[in-house]
Amino acid sequence: MSGAAGWSLILGATMGLGLWMLVSLAPMMRRPVLLHRVAPYVLDVSAGARDLVARRRVSPARVLGVVASPVGDRLAPLVHAVLGTPDAIRRRLRQAAAEETVADFRGRQLRWGVLGAAVGAALGVAGAMQGGHVALPAALAMLGAAIGAIAVDWLLQRRAKRRLARISSELPSILEFLSLSLAAGESLQDALRRVGGAGRSALGRELAGVVADAAAGASLSAALASLADELGHPGVTRSVDQMRGALARGTPLAQTLQAQAVDARDAAKRGLLEAAGRKEISMLVPLVFGLLPTTVAFALWPGIHVLQVGF
Repeated sequence: MSGAAGWSLILGATMGLGLWMLVSLAPMMRRPVLLHRVAPYVLDVSAGARDLVARRRVSPARVLGVVASPVGDRLAPLVHAVLGTPDAIRRRLRQAAAEETVADFRGRQLRWGVLGAAVGAALGVAGAMQGGHVALPAALAMLGAAIGAIAVDWLLQRRAKRRLARISSELPSILEFLSLSLAAGESLQDALRRVGGAGRSALGRELAGVVADAAAGASLSAALASLADELGHPGVTRSVDQMRGALARGTPLAQTLQAQAVDARDAAKRGLLEAAGRKEISMLVPLVFGLLPTTVAFALWPGIHVLQVGF
């Protein structure tokens, strides 16, 4: 690939992307009719207004999606196997308390994949101009797209794991607070409301959401079951099962939650010991591969230098 062809490819792709962005952001150059002006204000009472507003919100990306839909349908199983199924993504978003939907997350993956592909293609063109293989831009573009998409999913998984770990650390205190409120004579819903409004903890906000759902008309048992299914946290699931059983049978719950708080603290201690064991092994890496060779080098270097120079 010659230098002129490489620069033509880069400049042509940049110009096409810029024109596409300009077309997608350009306003409609015509006088809006009364129907289009009134429709956004009656969306809650008129299905026709919602359809009209949805039809007006178009972009060139929809045309690209229609054209690429046959290929996308065939690649969907492979994408789900590599980047996760929609149900798994939905659960991770819920565990991370993210506001975006699965479609928004896939769109973010697509944007980062396109950015990675553009960077990889630019590097590949630069390498091809220096005498590399002609297929180098395509290979680096595919590699950059894969790295960009997988990095977004990895960051979401990390965010979800950190929030679940925070919920695990908050669970014993929350259960003790609930047991004290129940022992003082409050109902379960009042105790959940008190715990949810007491602080800004992650689990407290989840319990506040349960109370809000119950106040909106859902049963407290169904709201608790929805919380356990969406979070997928073992400790929260066990506690929710006990609460739902107490609501169904009318059995006392304060002592049970107190025992579960003790079990949660023991589980946290075991997790801390396991993490300490893993960190102990990882701490040996700089010692064995960094400090020990340096010490040996400092100990042997004077003798080696004397032997080389001579007495």
